[in-house]
Amino acid sequence: MMNQVPEACIVLFGATGDLAHRKLYPALFQLYQKDKLNEKFAVIGTGRKELTSEQFQEEVRQSVDPNGKYAQETVDTFSSHFYFIPMDVSDSQSYRELKELADELDSKYDLGGNRMYYLSMAPRFFGTIPTFLKQEGLTETDGWQRLVIEKPFGHDLQSATELNEQLLQSFPEESIYRIDHYLGKEMVQNIQVIRFGNAIFESIWNNKYISSVQITASETLGVEDRASYYEKSGAILDMLQNHMLQMAMMVAMEPPGGLDPKLIRDEKVKVLRSLRFYNEDEVAKNIIRGQYKEGTMNGKEVPAYVNEDNVDPQSKTDTFVAARVFIDNFRWAGVPFYLRTGKRLATKATEIVVQFKKGPMALYHENSDNDQPNLLRIHVQPDEGLSLSLNAKPQGDYPTLLPIDMSYCNNCENEMNTPEAYEKLMYDCLVGDSTYFTRWDEVALSWEFIDGITNAWKNKDIPLYKYTSGTMGPLEAEELLNEDGYTWWNPTTVKR
Repeated sequence: MMNQVPEACIVLFGATGDLAHRKLYPALFQLYQKDKLNEKFAVIGTGRKELTSEQFQEEVRQSVDPNGKYAQETVDTFSSHFYFIPMDVSDSQSYRELKELADELDSKYDLGGNRMYYLSMAPRFFGTIPTFLKQEGLTETDGWQRLVIEKPFGHDLQSATELNEQLLQSFPEESIYRIDHYLGKEMVQNIQVIRFGNAIFESIWNNKYISSVQITASETLGVEDRASYYEKSGAILDMLQNHMLQMAMMVAMEPPGGLDPKLIRDEKVKVLRSLRFYNEDEVAKNIIRGQYKEGTMNGKEVPAYVNEDNVDPQSKTDTFVAARVFIDNFRWAGVPFYLRTGKRLATKATEIVVQFKKGPMALYHENSDNDQPNLLRIHVQPDEGLSLSLNAKPQGDYPTLLPIDMSYCNNCENEMNTPEAYEKLMYDCLVGDSTYFTRWDEVALSWEFIDGITNAWKNKDIPLYKYTSGTMGPLEAEELLNEDGYTWWNPTTVKR
């Protein structure tokens, strides 16, 4: 159960941006509504706009309560804790003015010098801001100091290493919180409980009983207004390097010695250390990249990626990646993990499917038209829940199989019962729980794995397969599984 967070000053760089308005302010307001955010708090928003604090507070009110759903007094009291200061983040004078305001609010709200610095900024400023914070004395208080960084953390291992070394000049590793918002999702966090809280699963969670694992994160949207970022990242850096590998780690990790954040993160890192790294020839056989072409989505014609605004017409950027990866340890030896993510796909969903082996004597399977293996589906979004597919006998005497689903829906009754990912992660950072944030060794190992793939793409003539918008990706991604006798399980809804 969530406890109330300690008093703190939250300094938000990029306070007028889309992420702040869509996610961060509503997340803080939900904590405030639930009495988890101490009345002794202040938020300093920074940005290049010339806003007054009063104008900023009005923006916050519109963000957290656009439809007038909440009591006006509550919204007004909450927003009164917000202050704004125009800043040039590359100018030391701006930080002196920020320090003056932070010190003033520290005294006004009795915050004890506790400060959280949230960088919702362009990545080129990730190293600059912490350097100035330390240089201008903002981190020299009696309280704790925490730095929160959004992705992307570098664009390859070398750039990530350089950034990390720069950060460590101003903040120790234990004070750096690298956000992966997928780790804040209810059902991703629930993977640990499903596994380690149920002997029925943990006892069969290995290569003796599991034949394969599939993780799909599909989007129906195209690149939209993110072309300038996406042209440099593609699906592999935008999704595979972080979100997809994080979910794979949660599925594959060994039981930790306890619930201490360090023990949990240690086990996640061991998964990456057991990940089979590919040479250039192996990349071509195990990684499929694609790019969407024109098609029809919900009855509307949509353009090809290369015809989107601000996209190079000759672009070779991947908007789809399917990967077959192996975790070479005692538990998972020989079990393929199939990871698939892409834009302009048929369904918007994130789902993990654990496929179990058939029994040693498949008495009924060979006579059945419904020869489906047992499946455990972990529905991450938009539904949150579990489905377990079993085989039963239909009415009548014929010895065949009838697949049945046992389902649990976490957010069917009342979607407001499920905290949004950023609400959980903001709370965890404020209370100092780093369990669901990525540690540097996780970041480094994931980049090392991804660099092997992207370098092969640059050095070898590996095809970029085109797929029609509104499908589930290129045919070659299906053939990747067919080679092993599998097929993709498309995302489903939790049965209500």
